[in-house]
Amino acid sequence: MVKGMIVVESPTKVRTLQKFLGDDYIIKASVGHVKDLPEGQLGVDLDRDFHPDYVTISGKTKVLRELKKASKEVKNIYLGPDPDREGEAIAWHIAEEIDGKNKNIYRVLFNEITKKAVLDALKKPGKLQQSKYEAQQARRILDRLVGYQVSPILWEKVRRGLSAGRVQSVAVRIICEREREIERFISQEYWSLTATLRGKDSPVSFDAKLVKWKGKKVDMANESEAVSMKKRLESVPYTVSKILQQEKKRHPLPPFITSRLQQEASRKLSFSAYKTMRIAQKLYEGVDLGEAGTVGLITYMRTDSPRVSSEAVHQVRGWIKNRFGESFVPPKPNLYKSRKGAQEAHEAIRPTSLDLEPDRMKPVLDKDQWALYKLIWDRFVASQMASAVFLQTTIEIKAGEGIFTASGSVPVFPGFMALYVESEDNHRSADNRAETEEKKLPLLTEGEVVELLGLMPKQHFTQPPPRFSEASLIKELEEKGIGRPSTYAAILNTIKGKEYVGMEKGKFFPTELGYLVNDLLVVNFPDILNIEFTALMEENLDKIEEGEKGWVETLKEFYAPFRKDLEMAKVSMRDVKREQIPTDAVCEQCGSKMVKRWGKRGYFLACSNYPECRYTREVEENGGNQKVETDERCEKCGSPMIIKNGKFGKFLACSDYPACKSTQSIHTGVRCPQEGCEGMISERRTRKGRTFYGCTHYPTCTFALWDKPVPEKCPQCDYPFLVEKQGKGGISKRCPSKECGYRSSE
Repeated sequence: MVKGMIVVESPTKVRTLQKFLGDDYIIKASVGHVKDLPEGQLGVDLDRDFHPDYVTISGKTKVLRELKKASKEVKNIYLGPDPDREGEAIAWHIAEEIDGKNKNIYRVLFNEITKKAVLDALKKPGKLQQSKYEAQQARRILDRLVGYQVSPILWEKVRRGLSAGRVQSVAVRIICEREREIERFISQEYWSLTATLRGKDSPVSFDAKLVKWKGKKVDMANESEAVSMKKRLESVPYTVSKILQQEKKRHPLPPFITSRLQQEASRKLSFSAYKTMRIAQKLYEGVDLGEAGTVGLITYMRTDSPRVSSEAVHQVRGWIKNRFGESFVPPKPNLYKSRKGAQEAHEAIRPTSLDLEPDRMKPVLDKDQWALYKLIWDRFVASQMASAVFLQTTIEIKAGEGIFTASGSVPVFPGFMALYVESEDNHRSADNRAETEEKKLPLLTEGEVVELLGLMPKQHFTQPPPRFSEASLIKELEEKGIGRPSTYAAILNTIKGKEYVGMEKGKFFPTELGYLVNDLLVVNFPDILNIEFTALMEENLDKIEEGEKGWVETLKEFYAPFRKDLEMAKVSMRDVKREQIPTDAVCEQCGSKMVKRWGKRGYFLACSNYPECRYTREVEENGGNQKVETDERCEKCGSPMIIKNGKFGKFLACSDYPACKSTQSIHTGVRCPQEGCEGMISERRTRKGRTFYGCTHYPTCTFALWDKPVPEKCPQCDYPFLVEKQGKGGISKRCPSKECGYRSSE
């Protein structure tokens, strides 16, 4: 007798549950969302309290038909999409489509895909959570209102095909502001003075840095000051005036929440946030372990709570004791506080079973899956280990009117660091790293005179703030309250897919188009581009989920000022597309003045005597033709390749031009899918100027497509790449496989 029907999101999860439950349940997959706002139109009734006009997503009619048919055979229906807002919306839409008369419709939350967790969830099913669904609906409508109403203004004023987003535009603003901060930064010169010393009974020398002169912090602005200070200190005695020894503890970090996992996977594994979440989804949904069946290896990966179940804590403390010894287990379990506003619905990201050790899983996981699983495993186990203990020694040496200090630390007890050490966000300078490296100092006594072996002045310069990496941008978004755990990967993926920012050596930088659009939006939509305002909207969405605020009320509060900005922007936004900025440049063909205009590839110089004279050339100043150096090397001379604009779009040119005139196409990072072809897909243009994407091995390989490919596997069918589709209000990503039908939201 069939006990009911279970509906989950992915076919992978269907297979996993089927092995747990056998024929007791009919198990179906929705394959993501089944309903959404329509493409090509707003889909929100502004006169009826923002009533959404949901339609069945293309390709999902068949899915809904199968779900309706299967539901007729059962009394109990268990809706088990992912336990977050998006999953709640999927469950809600399925419930609306299924005839619920004489049916029991339940909501089940699988925080981990193990047999025990699944059976427990089915024994205690809950109800659909209207407030969580309304929070998702409010976010979707907010994003649609901004995307579909601001983007057309950009089309009219700048260029067709541009898009704006409620959160993505704020992320781009953060990148633009950091870049301008770097450009404005004026480096300051300063000097340091380091003494190399040796104790009377010690064969080992050590370094000490001058920190005070005449009781004040030392400040040497140039070489002459440093040399003068060196001369004063060369002939004075050096005496140990103070020795301070103290025990320092370094405490373990909490287990991963979503944002921390994305940051650490970026730093340690060089994974993008999107790649991290795609692999984590697979580890959560289940991996085939052979005779043991399919088992989910980690708990749900979208969470902002470091909370861990008491059962998991008990198990890991036992594992630590057996593996490392009793001294590595703290007297009481380590507890970690959530940040303000964190949702406590889910545990932190952790392994589902401590029997499934990383080394044991290596044969059944691919290289990337294993690396991420080991990272999650190590962080979780380390979070419940004892603190590391160091003996820190600080020696103060008096030399005339100067004070030098030397610091060092030696490990006394490794604690959690025997297993795991977190990486740093940004690469620090060699000087800063050297200052904090663990080093052992010789045994000295207070009052001891030490021998001066040398004095080394060194020049330094203050450094500008670094560009954002994926890890540091996620950290910035999290600290400012922009987005939530489930959205960080999508935010980064979206801005990388636009022409507003580029990446150089793993760091974001704004393009000329990015600067332009950002400045227009900041002036004309001050609220939407305001970081505090965006963070407040995130808080309001949380309040909707918690039942403390109404979704219609929230949208009304947002839309009233936004509507005024919209109407004003239609009239007052700079008409970049049509403006002509006078310059002192002279046309080489007719002698008329040149004007600066905006085109498909950015600013260019055009003859003011157009259309009689059609002469144009690239802008050479004001950042209009910045040379963006790449990691690519010229195949002919080995010089760095730079990105340039040409008649048929961007291309790579040798930086040693005109001595070397080598060029090559810029590929998209996507390999040609044709069997046996090792080419890459690059952007190209037809004779009429239309952009398409073709194989770099043309004419040997003739593979081509109109839509821009992006190097992301389809999350449904694992097709090697997705393509971007331009719709009104923004870009969505789709699977090019006709059999799949996957489509992401704008």
